[in-house]
Amino acid sequence: MAKVTLEDVAQAAGVSLATVDRVVNRRGGVSADKERAILQAASRLGLDRNLVISPRATKRIAVLIQPPSNPFHNQLRQGIDQARAIHHNLNLLFQVEQIDPAQPDRIAAQIARAGTWADGMILTVPAAPRIIAALEALPPRIPVVTMADDVPARGRAAFVGPDDRQSGRVAGDLMGHLIGQGGGEALVLIGRFDMPGHGARAGGFIDVLAERHPGVRVPDVLETHEDKASAAAIALRAARANPDLRGIYLCTTGCSELVAALASIRQSRPLAIVTHELTPERRLMLKARKVQAIIDQKPALEALLAVETMARLIGRLEGEAGSIATEIQIFMPESV
Repeated sequence: MAKVTLEDVAQAAGVSLATVDRVVNRRGGVSADKERAILQAASRLGLDRNLVISPRATKRIAVLIQPPSNPFHNQLRQGIDQARAIHHNLNLLFQVEQIDPAQPDRIAAQIARAGTWADGMILTVPAAPRIIAALEALPPRIPVVTMADDVPARGRAAFVGPDDRQSGRVAGDLMGHLIGQGGGEALVLIGRFDMPGHGARAGGFIDVLAERHPGVRVPDVLETHEDKASAAAIALRAARANPDLRGIYLCTTGCSELVAALASIRQSRPLAIVTHELTPERRLMLKARKVQAIIDQKPALEALLAVETMARLIGRLEGEAGSIATEIQIFMPESV
């Protein structure tokens, strides 16, 4: 196959050879639209990769996620860092801001501030009314990509994440088999009622139990406010008050604290725990059979796909940009 030349790129992009030369040698003086057309043509034709061709103008992307103390969001942050390294030539600057899901007014203010400087926004936030309003007030020039948990805001460009209702159904089916024919009750703990993904998981969990495991009942769906100590305290109170409790479905953070709190009770009766996200700590608990099943949605991959979706939305990668339904994996003690 003949080697691709700058003339080939110029013809494909519909510009002059001199314009291509300016972009390749980073001399400036080329409009953003022409530069994008040239870079896309070069990529499509497979121009010699020894020529480092990066967009001249930096695009700034605001990323709003919880702090690393939340293991799932720590994995999202790692995925953003991996995406930055993989796509370093796209000249994207990621500004990561930590959010507190219990402070929707503050998150709304963070979104509004980012709207004054960002070229795009990637986020995992609650669907509180003030947050939705802040997203809908953003200038149309700023595409918004939600990852892991969607926000039903008008103008949201894409969602990257799993089908949470299906994930909840998987968890419910697992719980039904774990509790078995004897039946019993299974408590559902979610982080926040204003996080649509958590509600969808709880709904799917309840639905599949009613359909396929009627002997397993759900006495309550309780909110932990994404607080680890609260998750442990709520689970312990429920287990002490309800001798029929045979399972806990934890949709949020606080697994190690919950496992520790229930240790003495689990010595006298079976109590299955099904949760999400295979963090290093949860992997150890699964291997030790302190947790019976983990459903993982590959958060680092979600973050990478969210970045690539954003890059397409702002013209830094070729291809159609749209929502991506990611897959889940089931882990049991014998599979880790």
